[in-house]
Amino acid sequence: MSISSTSPKLVFLIADGMGDLPISALGGRTPMEAAHTPAMDRLARSGRVGLCRTVPTGMAPGSDVANMSLLGFDPASHHTGRGPIEAAALGLALSADDVVFRLNTVTVSEFAESGLMRDYSAGHIDTAVSTGLVNKLAESCLPAGYELHPGVQYRHLLVAKGAAGREEATVFVRPPHDITDQGIAPDIAALQNVPALWEFVTCAARLLAGNGNGSKANAVWPWGQGRALALPDFAAAFGLRGAVVSAVDLVKGLGRAAGMDVLEVPGATGLLDTNYEGKVAAALAYLERGDFVFVHVEAPDECGHGGDAAAKTEAIARFDARVVVPMLEALGDQAAFVIACDHPTPIAIRTHTSDPVPFVFWKQGIAANGATAFSEREAAKTGLLVEPGHTLLPQATAWARG
Repeated sequence: MSISSTSPKLVFLIADGMGDLPISALGGRTPMEAAHTPAMDRLARSGRVGLCRTVPTGMAPGSDVANMSLLGFDPASHHTGRGPIEAAALGLALSADDVVFRLNTVTVSEFAESGLMRDYSAGHIDTAVSTGLVNKLAESCLPAGYELHPGVQYRHLLVAKGAAGREEATVFVRPPHDITDQGIAPDIAALQNVPALWEFVTCAARLLAGNGNGSKANAVWPWGQGRALALPDFAAAFGLRGAVVSAVDLVKGLGRAAGMDVLEVPGATGLLDTNYEGKVAAALAYLERGDFVFVHVEAPDECGHGGDAAAKTEAIARFDARVVVPMLEALGDQAAFVIACDHPTPIAIRTHTSDPVPFVFWKQGIAANGATAFSEREAAKTGLLVEPGHTLLPQATAWARG
């Protein structure tokens, strides 16, 4: 392709949750080691490989925190919650004292203290079905002063208007993807302490328990709340005109909050069947006029949460073949690349950890630092650690400029 601008082009390719631990079913290898990834391995042999601590000490290892770091913003200074980031993606107008929750449609054994969290995504519920259910909840269960906003698949938003000084602001409900097959008693107890919230979730459970709702959803799960997000302008902060490409509102929200372009791709699902080619095409088209693009693929993380080592290995192989390869072929020596994940999502525990993540930086002519492949172990061997994680982007920008 022809790149019109003389500014350095910087490409971040992010496979969400790609990092892992050795798995016996994979012969003691991680999914990164087991996957067929010739392009990433070639870049690792000729590039700069290391680890990056994307999750600050004391913060929960969520994609919200970790992707904020990768976009160059310190979560310790800017993070207010998962909900507010996704509210930014939808362009919700929030008052300073509003509190916004991420709201999952979930499957539980029963919505009671004796219940278990069976599926944080209600079987990766279809967006149209989920939206219909959320609209019914808005009609039948919503307390005064609350708003519901449907999102993608199982990911929705619940806004408590003017609640910054109330119990809604401080209640702690665990992320549902952290507690698969675990008891929900602590979360039920927490919700019972917020009368309006408890009224809503119990009404939702009654409504969803009815026959024929078209999905596995039998409860809703409010979590990750906070007040409106404000981020510095990305272009002003880093001197780059930037865009994000993702299926998930989380990454879109970070981009919108930072004044970046958000590139919409039909068929981007966040799963193994996502529109890889569409994401690549959108990124390449943007680089005709922009300087930086952040291409995010959710599938490895979803496979990690599902505890499916074979599917996660396949997700990583597809990321290599259908994102990394065509981006390299199109851009060649006209761009610098960072390839990384935001956090590990180990198959063994089916949720995130705060361990440093492997990354590779590559541009034509960069001096290699000794890795023989792109993996967690090879990254650790180089001794390169970027900490704190939000300094990786400015460091990569400096490397790109030579």
